Amino acid sequence: MNYTYGIYLYQGVASLDFVGPYEAFDLSRYLLNSGKVVTIAERMDPIVCANGMKVLPQYTFETAPKLDVVLVPGANELEAALSSPRAIDWIASVSEDVKFMTAVCTGSLILQKAGLLKGKKATTHWMLVDELKKDADTNVLADMRYVRDGHIVTSQGVSAGIDMALWLLGQLHEPDHARQVRKLLQYDPAPPYMAEV
Repeated sequence: MNYTYGIYLYQGVASLDFVGPYEAFDLSRYLLNSGKVVTIAERMDPIVCANGMKVLPQYTFETAPKLDVVLVPGANELEAALSSPRAIDWIASVSEDVKFMTAVCTGSLILQKAGLLKGKKATTHWMLVDELKKDADTNVLADMRYVRDGHIVTSQGVSAGIDMALWLLGQLHEPDHARQVRKLLQYDPAPPYMAEV
């Protein structure tokens, strides 16, 4: 299938929240020789990420192509993530037409503000669990790396977004394809200092 993956960018976004999934989606596109990955922002101004990295978006809300998947990354500061009513409206609107609406870390709070987590199960970064729980209409599964409820998929922080992206590729295509993407990415986490030596 010829899927278009849209990555939403905004000022102060956490770079690894979107770069990891972007690489997974793009490698899938490369292997299948179909589909595309695009970045979308409210304006075409350069995006300055939380770590200072600068990124140029490819499209605005008005010029973006039809999307099959949207990924909403997080930010280090809640204000950065939640400050644009126009972006919240766009996320609520585009969610009606996509196969999957996904979020990493603080991105879950953006989906929540857009009304997309009402009556849904969801997760987020461990530091933001209490914030997500403030809305009693969201069933927060704090210990899950990623959670699917209907077409909404939320994940914990950073590396959990890559896990979610690989799972999503397995849903859209097949698990063996997702395994091939994981192998080519050499994504086989082995964190140091997780055991006493």
